[in-house]
Amino acid sequence: MSAAILAAAMALDALLGEPKWLWSRAPHPAVLMGRLVDWFDRRFNLGAARTLKGIAATAALSALAIALGLLIQALPLGWLWSLLLTAILLAQRSLADHVTAVADALRRSLPEGRKAVSMIVGRDPDQLDEPAIARAAIESAAENLSDGVVAPVFWFAVAGLPGILFCKIINTADSMIGHRTTRHAEFGWAAARLDDVLNYIPARLTALLIAITTKPSALKIAARDGPKHRSINAGWPEAAMAAALGLSLSGPRAYGGEMTDDPPMNATGTREATPGDIAAAVGVLWRVWVVLLIIVAAFTLV
Repeated sequence: MSAAILAAAMALDALLGEPKWLWSRAPHPAVLMGRLVDWFDRRFNLGAARTLKGIAATAALSALAIALGLLIQALPLGWLWSLLLTAILLAQRSLADHVTAVADALRRSLPEGRKAVSMIVGRDPDQLDEPAIARAAIESAAENLSDGVVAPVFWFAVAGLPGILFCKIINTADSMIGHRTTRHAEFGWAAARLDDVLNYIPARLTALLIAITTKPSALKIAARDGPKHRSINAGWPEAAMAAALGLSLSGPRAYGGEMTDDPPMNATGTREATPGDIAAAVGVLWRVWVVLLIIVAAFTLV
């Protein structure tokens, strides 16, 4: 039953994405998760022992997510509510749409491209040229394929609705408080480390799926370059995507007015990425999704 629910949820997400008519009238579950994380941050991220407080907050967020998942599954028609909520929490269609929007904007003008890419990446957009914008969009596509699609599918497969809710609340916490800033370096430590654990297998699975759907050598490049990335997980899908498209991704980038010294993923690839390369990356997203759906559907027959 769980495999069938997951397959149906994947199909529903791909078909509908995030309808504006609905989420303009009601808060998205991800927004509610963000509000909950923000409440913990404002209430407990102060005074002494912030690391311990962050561990306790992360544990509480995890327990709440798991308990909610178990409760929803136990409701009458629990399978239906699980299907709908899982479809909402998956991000395949919205990811493809947001990345495509960068390509479309960049084809119109450089300023529009900068504005569009600023919606999906955290780096400074004002000084980005066309290749840098395209690379940023493709890097975001690869990383979010892992975080927003493969990881939620993996954790639903492992633990049903509680698993995907657990995965999403920790991913939300990491995105909000898992930063090495003065305010969050201690309090967000537990959320960041737990997010690394939850995405460890999915990130490498994403690289494998990219290699399966493009070229086998992409997995070799991911294994070689992925560990060089600042993130223990993000480098694997980024390096695989870079190899699949013949690009060199990552490398030095500007955040908060400062340049990083990040190593390139697939250094022998070209840095001259184009809107066409963004479109090709979106094609990879959908090929990976198809293979993932086939794998999930196969388990419905077991």
